[in-house]
Amino acid sequence: MGLGIGLVGLPNVGKSTTFNALTKAQNAESANYPFCTIEPNKAVVPVPDSRLEELAKIVNPERIQYSTIDFVDIAGLVKGASRGEGLGNKFLSNIQETEVILQIVRCFEDENITHVEGSIDPIRDIEIIETELLLADIDALEKRVSNLERKAKGNDRDAKAQLEVAKELLVHVENENPVSTFDNDSDAFETLLKEMRFLTAKEIIYGANVDEDGLEEDNEYVKTLKDYAAKHNREVIKLCAKIEEEMVSFDEEEKQEMLESLGVEESGLDQIIRKGFDKLGLMSYFTAGVKEVRSWTIRKETIAPKAAAVIHNDFEKGFIRAEVISYSDFIEFSGESGAKEAGKMRLEGKDYIVQDGDVMHFRFNV
Repeated sequence: MGLGIGLVGLPNVGKSTTFNALTKAQNAESANYPFCTIEPNKAVVPVPDSRLEELAKIVNPERIQYSTIDFVDIAGLVKGASRGEGLGNKFLSNIQETEVILQIVRCFEDENITHVEGSIDPIRDIEIIETELLLADIDALEKRVSNLERKAKGNDRDAKAQLEVAKELLVHVENENPVSTFDNDSDAFETLLKEMRFLTAKEIIYGANVDEDGLEEDNEYVKTLKDYAAKHNREVIKLCAKIEEEMVSFDEEEKQEMLESLGVEESGLDQIIRKGFDKLGLMSYFTAGVKEVRSWTIRKETIAPKAAAVIHNDFEKGFIRAEVISYSDFIEFSGESGAKEAGKMRLEGKDYIVQDGDVMHFRFNV
């Protein structure tokens, strides 16, 4: 769907290692020096969803197709990026094209892995990056205000409305507040958001990269990070990037055994993928047939004809109705026939808002 999650962080925090594990491929070079990732690496990652396996047990399809999201490994950032330091300009333009930021934060000591700032301090690292994002937004807003002032002098009504909001927003970010905390529901602000793609307007998830000892019990770095995140209404997902990368070659049983031995229930990467999918405002509905059991990705609050369009545009154009069985009913009554007999299949029209996990079949005529 063209929506991406950008992996960001200072150099040598485990960004590329995390990306390698996420994509199950060693295609993002990891090295113990800054800027080893120069061009952004992009990959499509399947979204873990045990519901598909449960559907497959009933339907016995030829294949299973998961929903996917895009992850982008973006070049490491350093202080001064907004002024072009290091690979700053490239970093900032690449992150602008993503919708959610996954900020990898180093939360472990290791004298063999250098840190660009010389010590481990998660909050300092976060503030370096988020300050650069803020400075980049300030610079972009200053240019927009200047442009809008010229247009407003020519009695451009839309420009005048945008200018007023842009000036208020500029004051807001100059006071070190992200765009995401700016309280304004005007059309002019919505236009600014859409056109400017502000860096500090994006959702942020913190990935706390720990060593093996830090997985079962939070170390002091993780505790500090969680306190900071709670104050800023953000989420923290803990992972050990090194172990996640090692588990790439494991089958599901071996992976589960490893996680249990480490005292954790779920892979940090699986949590990141699922949480990222949710933060992108996405959800899934299912189709279940002998050819395939498949998860289809749609935005939350999508009506049935628009949901049908992700399969084929003709499904939306000629939409008649949708046959819908909730996931829980499909499982409880052992498939479509059992659900029908129990009266659990519903016929829904054009205004139906698709629910996460709906098992659907579309009737259409073109």
